[in-house]
Amino acid sequence: MLSRSSFTSLVVGVFAVYVAHTCWVMYGIVYTRPCPAAAAGGAGSGSAGCVWPYLARRPKLQLSVYTTTRSNIGAESNIDLVLNVEDFDIESKFERTVNVSVPKKTRNNGTLYAYIFLHHAGILPWHDGKQVHIVSPLTTYMVPKPEEINLLTGESATQQIEAEKQTSALDEPVSHWRSRLTLNVMVEDFVFDGSSLPADVHRYMKMVQLGKTVHYLPILFIDQLSNRVKDLMVINRSTTELPLTVSYDKISLGKLRFWIHMQDAVYSLQQFGFSEKDADEVKGIFVDTNLYFLALTFFVAAFHLLFDFLAFKNDISFWKKKRSMIGMSTKAVLWRCFSTVVIFLFLLDEQTSLLVLIPAGIGAVIELWKVKKALKMTIKWQGLRPKIQFGTYNDSEKKTEEYDAQAMKYLSYLLYPLCIGGAGYSLLNVKYKSWYSWLINSFVNGVYAFGFLFMLPQLFVNYKMKSVAHLPWKAFTYKAFNTFIDDIFAFIITMPTSHRLACFRDDVVFLVYLYQRWLYPVDKSRVNEYGESYEEKPKKKAHRE
Repeated sequence: MLSRSSFTSLVVGVFAVYVAHTCWVMYGIVYTRPCPAAAAGGAGSGSAGCVWPYLARRPKLQLSVYTTTRSNIGAESNIDLVLNVEDFDIESKFERTVNVSVPKKTRNNGTLYAYIFLHHAGILPWHDGKQVHIVSPLTTYMVPKPEEINLLTGESATQQIEAEKQTSALDEPVSHWRSRLTLNVMVEDFVFDGSSLPADVHRYMKMVQLGKTVHYLPILFIDQLSNRVKDLMVINRSTTELPLTVSYDKISLGKLRFWIHMQDAVYSLQQFGFSEKDADEVKGIFVDTNLYFLALTFFVAAFHLLFDFLAFKNDISFWKKKRSMIGMSTKAVLWRCFSTVVIFLFLLDEQTSLLVLIPAGIGAVIELWKVKKALKMTIKWQGLRPKIQFGTYNDSEKKTEEYDAQAMKYLSYLLYPLCIGGAGYSLLNVKYKSWYSWLINSFVNGVYAFGFLFMLPQLFVNYKMKSVAHLPWKAFTYKAFNTFIDDIFAFIITMPTSHRLACFRDDVVFLVYLYQRWLYPVDKSRVNEYGESYEEKPKKKAHRE
């Protein structure tokens, strides 16, 4: 079997290979090899096999946006023109807001599609053989957010008719309006090699034969990553018109290919069961940050994943081998378990992104297992009924428990009034979906606001024993790196404000532990985190000359 050090080295090696491979793949996406024959001359002269840009001819173009309830159209019947941009300039960005008529079929939980045509000026799209078009749904289905009320007075946050609330079941998805439509045209006069067309761009290309050369028509692209949940509007049956903001900007070939891959990745997440809201969190990472910051985010996320794995591995290894609770605060372990479970339930109640929810759930399971080890619990089954037994503590462990109980006694005088007062204040002044939601929010606010106080018993035990040798410093180190990385993610991933502030609170806690490690030097006569001391280890026989 591999030792711990060799296994860690293997993991780090695999991680390095993964990062290098990802960088190579990203380079292959951003860089596209041009047609080598194009360098020999212009179109028609030694350029066989090249695909030339039609935009290089500088045609006069027109942009038209239509809406219809059908996913396929063959003629100009049953469609509505909502935007017409004559003398369309592909180099100039614009943003226009138009009012779109909502058909009765769409108001009855139906779908409405937008057809975007880029065609020659003065010619209708279906009469232009060199037109390009793309289709995008303007509606999506999503479960509406539950309404929040004051639990004491029953006052609603929004004035809605009670009858309407009863007819719409909150568990059923309803049609929502996408209020933004973002268009892009690839403007580079890039000459493709016909024998090695990139598969991602190829499906957006339409090619025509002009003389002896092949040209590709303008590449029209819809930026689906810009469709955010915050821009969605619920479609009511009484709604006859809704606003639609159409924005346009040019795009380079490298960014186009990158954006296509990102949209495919988001689509794959939805196919794996990610909800619209979960996918929206991923979209926010790409849309709300520039490409340079996005590259930094990738490397930060990769190292976060590595440190998460190493922290979990070392934490589990530490508690798996631990035989004694000397110097360890049992109250701190219990509190950490309670707070981790409460935070997980809170994030679940807030419908937080799976990017945050899954690691929180794994952490909660590990903390429950650590409580079992700390309390020396054993579960024996008598038929179908479990019987829980607790182990006994030795004199040194009982001394640690006395320090632990003393610290909790002083801490309770401050902590309990603050938590009860905060829960009462929120009940009177804040609106919630249910009593369960209020209870979870009250617990989690106490955890976030005063949770660091529950680290004081462990600090008090360290102070009394004048030692920190019993703590899992490897796991602490990896968690510290992740804490500083979380400070960066706190501004990138959407999460509750209290959860964001807790990331910075953990920085202070770790700095205090570092100070205690410097203050109390290593004493080889004290037990380490595995219940062993250096002096207890068997001495090796002297080497014979």
